[in-house]
Amino acid sequence: MANTYSQLYIQIVFAVKGRQNLISTKWKDEIYKYITGIITNQKQKLIAINGMPDHIHILVGIKPDISLSVLVRDIKSSSSKFINEQKWINGKFEWQTGFGAFSYSHSQLGNVIKYIENQEEHHKIRTFKEEYISFLKLFCIDFKNEYIFEEI
Repeated sequence: MANTYSQLYIQIVFAVKGRQNLISTKWKDEIYKYITGIITNQKQKLIAINGMPDHIHILVGIKPDISLSVLVRDIKSSSSKFINEQKWINGKFEWQTGFGAFSYSHSQLGNVIKYIENQEEHHKIRTFKEEYISFLKLFCIDFKNEYIFEEI
């Protein structure tokens, strides 16, 4: 797209289906590398990635030539397939339906990167559900509590 200039920063958040703790510290770095490859192959820019055993945060610089929903669909479907092919868990690995997407200005990137890098510290204080609801409230997103998570 000639003469198109943009600067779009999006934090994407999604959970393991049923919010199960299936992302082991033994292989989470391999998943993150794989997801980095998916984002790079889509010609988008990964800025930060981290998470917990039950969810993931990804900060991307996204160009306007791809739909955010398409990018997240590709990340979730390809990484699920990769995890299942590795046979790291008993049964079938799946990401939960849906995702959160939160936009930031360039001046906020340092704080967002630090937040993503320090997931383990944040979750000593609050649960993923509390964290996610705080994002929804901070960004003034209307939601219904009963539709946020499928829990097992």
